[in-house]
Formats: sequence, structure tokens, C-alpha cells
Amino acid sequence: MNPLKSVHGTLALGFVTAVVLTFLIGDTALNMWSLTVWLHVFFGVIWIGLLYYFNFVQVPAVGAAVADEGGPGPAAINKYVAPRALWWFRWGALATWLTGAAALEIMGVGLGNAFLLQGNGLIIGLGAWMGTIMLFNVWVLIWPNQKKILGIVDASAEEIAKSKVIALMASRTNTFLSIPMLMCMVGQGHGLPL
Repeated sequence: MNPLKSVHGTLALGFVTAVVLTFLIGDTALNMWSLTVWLHVFFGVIWIGLLYYFNFVQVPAVGAAVADEGGPGPAAINKYVAPRALWWFRWGALATWLTGAAALEIMGVGLGNAFLLQGNGLIIGLGAWMGTIMLFNVWVLIWPNQKKILGIVDASAEEIAKSKVIALMASRTNTFLSIPMLMCMVGQGHGLPL
């Protein structure tokens, strides 16, 4: 069976290959840090990639579909694409945060120093704070409101209208925060002055 014929098989093959390569490269302490940071980046790509997809592609596309009187409407996106994308989005956000916290501990910065912006935790700490705000927005503002918008939970027309504003503003806040957050994350790893 070819693992590339399914998403799960493709993911499994990629993960197994990456883990094997990590442990073939060198010492265990470095490998544990590398593996953790790699997972952090992997999950971050899922999270931020979907954030950008929602803001740059899906929201404008649904708006265009609603305005197109003779078109297919937004049902296909809202019924089939959005719930699946939101699953990967919210769990990618949580996995990114957890692996980031683990990486801070393994690299010796420490979660406390990062969140208190102390020692060598200043730049990465700023990024961690932004990421934490973004995680909060995903789970507390975006997801509960998207469930109303998509009809996953019952809501009145007024509640749905309010949910659209809250979810959009939280998503746009995350999009704007992602830009300096990524600068802080990359900056820490590439010698940005503390």
C-alpha cells in the first residue's frame, strides 16, 4: 500500500522519516530540542497557514459567494471545508503552544523567564505572549462563535450576526499579531539582540 494515497499515511511517513533522521544526526539532548522545535514549527505552519487561508481566501470567497445570486452560494465551504479546516486550526494552535512551551524549557530559557521577559527570554517571550493571546482567541472567541455561524450549535439570527463580528475581529487580531510574533520567533533563533 502506498502511504501517499491518504493524508494519514502521508503524515505518518513524514513524521517517521523526520524522527529517524533526527536520531541519526547526533546527540540525544540536541535531538530532543531539535525534535521539539521541529514539531513547534510544523504545528505552527498548520495553524498560521490556516489563519492566513481563512483571512486571505475563505472569508473573501464566502463574501463573494453570498453576493453571487446565480452562483453555488457559500454552503459548500461552510458545510464541508470550514469545519474540517477549523479542526486542524484549533488543534494546530494548541499543539503549537504546547511544543513552544516545551522548547522554551529544553533550550534553557524557561517558560517563566519568557513570560516575564527576563534574561534571554525577552525576544522569545514577546513572541510567546503574542502566541498565547492568539491561542486564547482561537479557543475562546473564534471557535465558539464559528460553531454558531456554521450551524454546529443552535443560534438565533441575531446571535449569528454578533458571532460573525467577534470571530472576524479575533481572526484579524491573530493575523496582525502573527506578523510580529513570527519576527520574534525567528529573531530568537537567528541571534536577534536580547
